[in-house]
Amino acid sequence: MPRRGLILQTRTHWLLLGLALLCSLVLFLYLLECAPQTDGNAPLPGVIGENYGKEYYQALLQEQEEHYQTRATSLKRQIAQLKQELQEMSEKMRSLQERKNIGANGIGYQGNKEQTPSDLLEFLHSQIDKAEVSRGAKLPSEYGVIPFESFTLMKVFQLEMGLTRHPEEKPVRKDKRDELVEVIEAGLEVINNPDEDDEQEDEDGPLGEKMIFNENDFIEGYYRTERDKGTQYELFFKKADLMEYRHVTLFRPFGPLMKVKSEMIDITRSIINIIVPLAERTEAFVQFMQNFRDVCIHQDKRIHLTVVYFGKEGLSKVKSILESVTR
Repeated sequence: MPRRGLILQTRTHWLLLGLALLCSLVLFLYLLECAPQTDGNAPLPGVIGENYGKEYYQALLQEQEEHYQTRATSLKRQIAQLKQELQEMSEKMRSLQERKNIGANGIGYQGNKEQTPSDLLEFLHSQIDKAEVSRGAKLPSEYGVIPFESFTLMKVFQLEMGLTRHPEEKPVRKDKRDELVEVIEAGLEVINNPDEDDEQEDEDGPLGEKMIFNENDFIEGYYRTERDKGTQYELFFKKADLMEYRHVTLFRPFGPLMKVKSEMIDITRSIINIIVPLAERTEAFVQFMQNFRDVCIHQDKRIHLTVVYFGKEGLSKVKSILESVTR
């Protein structure tokens, strides 16, 4: 029995080996049949055939030359158009500069109105309408009021002192100095070159010439900034020999300065109110009333004095001093 099983195992081994050889032979024949046929007369790579002769390359060169000539002609045409547009823009800029020199644009800092887009002007005017320039705004309490800060040519009087602890100081930052100088120059431009809608009359100097204001005529100004709208400026100018002020209101709506109004304030009939708080110190009050009589009553005569006295001691003496002055 063991010998018979060994013979069966040997036959199975040779049978599997024959099947493997048969499969290999079939696969080899299949590869031979599927291999591409090579043409011995085909041109090798890089060798020029009959379809790629001299005529072909001449035609190709001619086509490329025509393409480049067409491109060059198009570029020359575009250059000519750009030169023409540049010349037109130069003429426009020259005419605008001439208009600016002769004052056709009104206020110089506003620039050319034709160049300003209409939507930008509408936005700037809407900012002025929203701000508390022409009319007040309803606030929930007094803490919502934005105070003004005053300034002169050399000093700024501020309410929010910050770290300096000085209510009066020179503008430290250069941008702040430049801002105030620009505002004063803009106010002078409004006064010296008024528009037709300004509420002020042309005045002549003593020799008949036009009266021109300068920075020395600037008395003081006030400004405040609304964070979501812009900065409002109130400027006051006065000649030494005139009994009137020039008041100019400007507004910067986070953009170029824009004039709001320009008016004349007559102070010939204005009354100045003085309120004096007093408690005892009657001797100092006597000296004050003497100065008040010499300066205010005899010279100006447009002063109204109100004395607020605290306490009863010395009240009768104060009344007698006031009665003696009014006689």
